[in-house]
Amino acid sequence: MFKKILIANRGEIAVRVLRACRDMGIVSVAVYSEADRHALHTQLADESVCIGPAPSKDSYLNMKQVISAALASRADAIHPGYGYLSENAEFAELCGQHGITFIGPAPKALRLLGDKARAIETARNAGAPVVPGSDGALPDMDAAKAWAEKIGFPLMLKAAAGGGGRGIRLLRGAGELESAFATASEEAKSFFGDGRMYMEKYIEHPRHIEFQILGDQHGNIVHLGERECSLQRRHQKLLEEAPSPFLTEEKRAEMGAAAVKIAKAAGYFSAGTIEFLAGADERFYFMEMNPRIQVEHPVTELITGIDLVSEQIRVALGEPLGYIQEDIALKGHAMECRVNAEDPDKGFAPRPGTINGLHVPGGPGVRVDAAIYQGYTVPPFYDSLLAKLVVHGRDRTEALARMKRAMAEFLFEGVVTNCDFHLKLLEHEGFRNGDYSVDTIGELL
Repeated sequence: MFKKILIANRGEIAVRVLRACRDMGIVSVAVYSEADRHALHTQLADESVCIGPAPSKDSYLNMKQVISAALASRADAIHPGYGYLSENAEFAELCGQHGITFIGPAPKALRLLGDKARAIETARNAGAPVVPGSDGALPDMDAAKAWAEKIGFPLMLKAAAGGGGRGIRLLRGAGELESAFATASEEAKSFFGDGRMYMEKYIEHPRHIEFQILGDQHGNIVHLGERECSLQRRHQKLLEEAPSPFLTEEKRAEMGAAAVKIAKAAGYFSAGTIEFLAGADERFYFMEMNPRIQVEHPVTELITGIDLVSEQIRVALGEPLGYIQEDIALKGHAMECRVNAEDPDKGFAPRPGTINGLHVPGGPGVRVDAAIYQGYTVPPFYDSLLAKLVVHGRDRTEALARMKRAMAEFLFEGVVTNCDFHLKLLEHEGFRNGDYSVDTIGELL
């Protein structure tokens, strides 16, 4: 077992990982920027190390500083959480070069799956259905125009090394291509250091359904069911649930088998998700793979009883999963709402500030993953996520009732949040009936 793990992240995911470490008897090391000196993860961890000033590029994305902190604290391993360095193959290799275990997939898999165009080719070779699109990244505007004519509009222009909704544009006509290509490429270069783009056919009113997969270093891979992630704003997820109200048992088995095939074709181990788009006709298409733990992983933990972060640590040690697909059973229904410091009435603009008053919901079937406390000042430098409110019920009806009850109990003073928006969303007829798509929030707004 690892003796000490450095957590190369911040916020609620850093708290989530250090709690898993404590459950497993592992010493945790938090890293923090100067802006996060009083953050909860720095206070709960066994050890804390400052790695730089507030900007992420100078702290949480500074590979040399993170590695130096791990060496100075004599950490055996690094857990990257999600975002930041979690999908960076160079960082994973750097860990290995310094005798530190990277808790995640192998660098080879990160390179393959981090490039969306190569990931699509891997899925295609594995026999999974893929959205019609360009063969790899687009070398220039002439190639973009040629592929757009071949694919047909509407289409999606996407960053080859993207994620989190960045570097994505929906194009309805040829007149939008040049401007969108330039701005999306620049955005991708700014966020990911890689401005390459690819394009694919746009599926009208799709569902976004992802399958949680988990594999060990011995070739064993299982899926833990799906999560419905269609309720999004500008490609940013707001509410997730599992299982999806859209899928039949037969379709779940079909998509789950396809997810496992893709993961095996990539030589994947650790936790990850295979993401699909599904049309109203129930046809589904591979979209991308996220080779890391996901923000919304708690809903899967609640319906399977499997601690995904602890499993990541065990897999990184080289331990086998210890179970097969037939052992996985989905029990009940779970939902997660992302509570953000943002103002829905002003275009969801971020609203950092000091939390002067706070009441966190509780009761049967309620879980809150957060890194906030009364008196905490939400910094303006990072993501606006404050907490993840997660509920579990015997069925979808009970889970929905518990989410509405818990969300109404969440109280903040000093910061503006999207809690009231969530309450409206939970009352939306389409959501109540399980009849919604990635366009629902846009139509609601």
